[in-house]
Amino acid sequence: MLTTKDKPILFADLLDVWSLQANFKSLSITIMGLFFSLTTPVGIAIGIGISSRYDENSPTALIVEGIFNAASAGILIYMALVDLLAADFMNPRMQKSGRLRLGCNISLLLGSGLMSLIAKWA
Repeated sequence: MLTTKDKPILFADLLDVWSLQANFKSLSITIMGLFFSLTTPVGIAIGIGISSRYDENSPTALIVEGIFNAASAGILIYMALVDLLAADFMNPRMQKSGRLRLGCNISLLLGSGLMSLIAKWA
């Protein structure tokens, strides 16, 4: 059963899928939207279901959490470097100008450093 907290998440996920409907047929869009919209509520239900038996300080839980955190960080770094920044850095205008390339690299390193500093407090 969906709570009032789950309904906005479900609706937002469904809108995300509809906005990305490239060249898919309507049945495919409906199925993808359904699965995409249900993953968060199902994950919440699983979390609620195991919360009474879950010991967050057990060695197994800490290892699993570390592996999931490492995988998430790796995916985030890959997406940022390959999908987002590669197109900007491979731009012909960027390739021609050494000053622009230096400024972008310094900005990238400065932004990464500031985000790491913020992450230390989180």
